[in-house]
Order: sequence, then C-alpha cells, then structure tokens
Amino acid sequence: MKLLRLALTRPVITNALKIALVVGTCLNAINQGPQLWQGEGMEWHKVALNFAVPYLVASYSAAKALMVPMTSVNLTQ
Repeated sequence: MKLLRLALTRPVITNALKIALVVGTCLNAINQGPQLWQGEGMEWHKVALNFAVPYLVASYSAAKALMVPMTSVNLTQ
C-alpha cells in the first residue's frame, strides 16, 4: 500500500508523465512509423500501450526508490 501511495504523489506522477511522453512518442514512431507514412490507420490500443508501459515502469521505479532509506544505500561500490 505504501508503494501505491508513493506512486500517486505529484512528483512521481509528473516525472513519470514526462518520461512516458518522450519514450512513448519514440516507441510509437518506431512501431507505427511505417504504417503512418504509408497512410494506413493507427492501431490505437498499441498507441495506448506505448505510453502506458513507460509510465508504469517510471512510476513504479520512482516509488520503489523512495521506499529505500538513504542510509541503506551504499554508493561507494
């Protein structure tokens, strides 16, 4: 439950949205670029997934990182 609470905080959401916008745009260009250039239709479920997956990964990893106390992180390795 703590992980979900952290994932729903404004800083995590804002950062995850920025990442999803950049990564999702790149993924859509790679995955559907040829279809768009040829004038074919877009597969909207793929468009949604190309933005949702980076958002979920970014928000999960940010929330998970916030759960780790800084004293337990060993930066000298």
